[in-house]
Amino acid sequence: MNDDIQPDGSAEHEYEHGALGDAEYAEFMELAAEEGFDLEDVEGAIEAAGHGPLPVLAVVGRPNVGKSTLVNRIIGRREAVVEDKPGVTRDRVTYEAEWAGRRFKVVDTGGWEQDVLGIDASVAAQAEYAIEAADAVVFVVDAKVGATDTDEAVVRLLRKAGKPVVLCANKVDGPNGEADAAYLWSLGLGEPHPVSALHGRGTGDMLDRVLEALPEAPRESFGAGGVGGPRRIALIGRPNVGKSSLLNKVAGEERVVVNELAGTTRDPVDELIELGGVTWKFVDTAGIRKRVHLQQGADYYASLRTAAAVEKAEVAVILIDASESISVQDQRIVTMAVEAGRAIVLAFNKWDTLDEERRYYLEREIETELGQVAWAPRVNVSARTGRHMEKLVPGIETALAGWETRVPTGRLNAFLGELVAAHPHPIRGGKQPRILFGTQAGTKPPRFVLFASGFIEAGYRRFIERRLREEFGFEGTPIHISVRVREKRGAKKK
Repeated sequence: MNDDIQPDGSAEHEYEHGALGDAEYAEFMELAAEEGFDLEDVEGAIEAAGHGPLPVLAVVGRPNVGKSTLVNRIIGRREAVVEDKPGVTRDRVTYEAEWAGRRFKVVDTGGWEQDVLGIDASVAAQAEYAIEAADAVVFVVDAKVGATDTDEAVVRLLRKAGKPVVLCANKVDGPNGEADAAYLWSLGLGEPHPVSALHGRGTGDMLDRVLEALPEAPRESFGAGGVGGPRRIALIGRPNVGKSSLLNKVAGEERVVVNELAGTTRDPVDELIELGGVTWKFVDTAGIRKRVHLQQGADYYASLRTAAAVEKAEVAVILIDASESISVQDQRIVTMAVEAGRAIVLAFNKWDTLDEERRYYLEREIETELGQVAWAPRVNVSARTGRHMEKLVPGIETALAGWETRVPTGRLNAFLGELVAAHPHPIRGGKQPRILFGTQAGTKPPRFVLFASGFIEAGYRRFIERRLREEFGFEGTPIHISVRVREKRGAKKK
């Protein structure tokens, strides 16, 4: 994606040709030219698929300052829920956005206010979880109201975190409101950017500043050893599924407090734990628990914390309570990890409590409710007794290996040629589109770009993914496939 272009055109970026070396890239471009593709389009497709992990922007601030409206403005579509009523639970808190040719992720923290904790604690909890995952922060303040005590509390959090901050003075609908925005210099966060998220006024200038604050790539590079350090594992799952107990068990000591308090804020600590002779960094996701009267709010906080942990991790170990039916919340967490492009291991906890009948029905549930991640390694464990804990590391290593697998372009095209010959795309409208050639432009997760003579249906794309897995493995990792269609010969791009 274009986020990897050096703005000054200086040194070559790591992902300039995706995962293709110079020789392989030149050979591939020659093939594209022979097939009549626009070379700029091919170059852009490889660049788009070859990006590394995207930088993360958190949007924080107290309720009703227009955070979700601003998020919708940034991502260019109405997706974040905009509603004053508290208790609106959302499936997603992370979105992809693009500005001036660069892509990044946006973490939305708008909408939830929990009276029993008090507004200050509520905002602090949201801000903490979002800032934890972020490479930069947009702090939204209502310019009409000015800085409040709650805003000051968020400022203290931001200073403590040490992340780059862009101050957004929202609800400035005209020149008269810019004087109100100027008062926000007093927060000590630098220049306030006057914006109307509702009407779009000033958002372009603010996003230009955001791009300056965001790194070209996330502050934590992925990879074993070197700069990346220990491989990072997020232990995620719905509240009370046994995450803290499992972490304590693998650590061999009480590293994480196990309690029933909901919505507590505390400094997260990533745990370095040696397993199988290797040191792993377990990204902290514990600490969110729900009581019945706090159910909606705690679920929202758990989603936010999960999103933060997944963004920092390479592998998501998704803990599921095997003694209960697989829930919608379990499926949401799985989807969140898949969409984030992380390696995945499914860990079914409390396996020691299951009788034969429950095991039978669980297998049926896994087939129907978790069919979209049938490729993920599965371990059946007991956090209480420590049963089968030795299987966790092989599962993680398998998922990482799949996540980092790359198929050379020559071998991939030989495979695609055989596949298309044996199983051609169905004829639609009197035409039969063909996959002409392709390449794997990136890893972590594997990202493929296929070039075709016509539109390739979703069902055929799924068929290709299934056959890729059968041929090359890719166990434990999502696969991203994008398709570029050749323009009619003689057609010129505007």
